[in-house]
Amino acid sequence: MLYYLFRFLDQFGITGSHIWSYISFRALLALMLSLLISAWFGEKFIKYLRRKQITETQRDASIDPFGTKKVGVPSMGGIIIIVATLVPILLLGRMRNIYLILMIITTVWLGFLGGLDDYIKIFKHDKEGLQGKFKIVGQVGLGLIVGIVLYLSPDAMIRENVAIEKQQTQELVVKHRSEATKSLKTTIPFVKGHNLDYSNIMSVFGKYKEAAGWILFVVMTIVVVTAVSNGANLNDGMDGMCAGTSAIIGVALGIFAYVSSHIEYAAYLNIMYIPGSQELVVFICAFVGALIGFLWYNAYPAQIFMGDTGSLTIGGIIAVCAIIIHKELMLPILCGIFFVESLSVMLQVWYYKLGKRRGVKQRIFRRAPIHDTFRTQDSQLLPDCKYLIKGPKNVVHESKITIRFWIVTIILAAMTIITLKIR
Repeated sequence: MLYYLFRFLDQFGITGSHIWSYISFRALLALMLSLLISAWFGEKFIKYLRRKQITETQRDASIDPFGTKKVGVPSMGGIIIIVATLVPILLLGRMRNIYLILMIITTVWLGFLGGLDDYIKIFKHDKEGLQGKFKIVGQVGLGLIVGIVLYLSPDAMIRENVAIEKQQTQELVVKHRSEATKSLKTTIPFVKGHNLDYSNIMSVFGKYKEAAGWILFVVMTIVVVTAVSNGANLNDGMDGMCAGTSAIIGVALGIFAYVSSHIEYAAYLNIMYIPGSQELVVFICAFVGALIGFLWYNAYPAQIFMGDTGSLTIGGIIAVCAIIIHKELMLPILCGIFFVESLSVMLQVWYYKLGKRRGVKQRIFRRAPIHDTFRTQDSQLLPDCKYLIKGPKNVVHESKITIRFWIVTIILAAMTIITLKIR
């Protein structure tokens, strides 16, 4: 716990020890440290997995025609991301911060859940892995814990943003309430004030609307955690795709966490001020550093796959961070790639079942999730199946698909931030 050590030394006036109280210093140090850990530990871990033959044992050539070359590549690389994220946090974070504690619980919880899935796939030779119902139970359980803790913890407070109009100049000046309070409000783009109150949605319950609002908030937390973690899991289908996409999303969340913890920046953007959320900046920097370091080995051609150990954890971290800083309603824009991947699977399954009832074999896309559509060759299509969308005409290499998905995510991240100034 270097943070507490140097804060202790600062009491004795030791030169330089005060710098450890600066968020910018600790955040950048966490970024560099996580990068180094993921790069150094990643190499050692890959060699260990190869020695123990903890590798991909099978690939579906009908989906990925070049996937057979990836048999023998080590999996469970999400452990690299988890270790490279948690070690800097344990060294540099304020461990008494409730938000940081929730992020650590999220990382360990979903890391264990994803690790169990990978263990079954690799060691039990069951390509289905952990049954879907158990994954859902684990994700719902985490969402329930996060929602209840944010409801019960006295440290999870906000200072609401209030726009005051000057009568002489008719200029709007944003101020924050002097006292921090529990709040069911969350940030929503494109509207004045940027706030949506869950209790107002539940106003039909009259005097019980506050309690009903908290129930709705907990349910929303469960939905967001489950949806985003599954979306990240579906996005993890090509070398470097999920890691790169999530790093970009992480940068945007880090910006949101920083401005939410700074009362002047929060006033400028007309968003609520969240005391204590600055520790999320340190966590997110460690998270982004771990992802970038992991890309050193996961970029095409991958030397290691993250597996569900990584993808479920990544999605959970993104979801819980957004919930803590009251930005969960902006995730459909920020995580647009995850959203489209999940939507493509749901539409594909629905359309297939619709045709099955009528005795017709049909699909909307060539493959789902949507990224598989772009690399599916005509020879891989079923001759007796009707495809609603037959394109694209030309197959795209997976490295190009990955980079294009990164570019789209950069655009979506910029749009998410810009929305706060459009109202």
